[in-house]
Amino acid sequence: MDDTLQLNADGPVLIVGGYGTVGAELARLAAPEWPLLLTGRTPEKGQPLARELGAKVARWDLDDPQPFQANVRAVVSAVNDPDDRVLRAAASAGIPYVDITRWTVRLTRAVAAAAVARPAAPVLLSSAWMGGITSLVAAALAHEIGGASQVDIAIRYDLDDRAGADSVEFMDRLGLNFEVVDEGQQKLVMPLSDIGTVAIGEDHTKVARIDTPEQFTLPLTLGVHTARTRIGFSARSSTYALLAAHKLGVFRWGRGERWTGLRRSMLYSPGEGGSARIRIEVRGDHGSRSVTVIDPAGQAHLTAVGGLLGLRRVLGVDVTPAPPGVSFPEQTDRPQDVITWLEKAEIQVERA
Repeated sequence: MDDTLQLNADGPVLIVGGYGTVGAELARLAAPEWPLLLTGRTPEKGQPLARELGAKVARWDLDDPQPFQANVRAVVSAVNDPDDRVLRAAASAGIPYVDITRWTVRLTRAVAAAAVARPAAPVLLSSAWMGGITSLVAAALAHEIGGASQVDIAIRYDLDDRAGADSVEFMDRLGLNFEVVDEGQQKLVMPLSDIGTVAIGEDHTKVARIDTPEQFTLPLTLGVHTARTRIGFSARSSTYALLAAHKLGVFRWGRGERWTGLRRSMLYSPGEGGSARIRIEVRGDHGSRSVTVIDPAGQAHLTAVGGLLGLRRVLGVDVTPAPPGVSFPEQTDRPQDVITWLEKAEIQVERA
């Protein structure tokens, strides 16, 4: 028996992974607006949060073939959905869907899966860095200058921040070249290449290239000729260690599942809290804009804000609802309001 979701416009919002690190942040943001159903592998772990928010909690383990059933108004996937179970269940039922967890290769597969399903509701693939925040801000800055030809994103990853086990999943991609658009041409680039130092707020951070979904979507949606995302870490020693490991070929000979724990352990050491900092620069024929986005509440909170904005969009709350079928966060019809939305969520946006 397959998973069965049914659309109920008065039902709860289903957050898959709703009591994980990011899911719990999103649940707290969403609870004042909608009733919630939180799912995961071990519902007992979600009971304290459910009681706090007046939400319901249920078991849906995406690795377990046991089918899941629910009547809901919208679905947000805040965990890996490797077999597209959540996507297919929502799309086949005509339920608005938001995904904030996919890396590029899985996002492209989701586009194909959604095309086959022919969804009658919005399918918002909002897996650009921090739940689509980078793409939304790029769209806002492109709107200000009348169009963009280049987008540069620099991420400062705070190793002291709270983080879930999947927060360093990008480590699994560091042994694989990936495709980007550079000066209008498709080309393959190596992970951790294009090394440079960028001022991200008050921090000068050494950054290098990683594979992220916005580098795939921004050339398609905003028509940019170059889209580049690079990452660095709050501890310089971690950045240098990662670059050294890459130079030695660690991520190529250690690509399989056998080495997943080793790869992720190089960066996964969650702390008690830190801040999220991202510099986004957009250039076009009529000028340039650059901002630093800072969330003192941390990376999980900033991702959850992206998820909340996506949820409001697919449900048409204070915005024109996203159309049926696949769309991406930067395709908002209100780019002029993005900065205001972030500031209302207590996200700092500092202009260079």
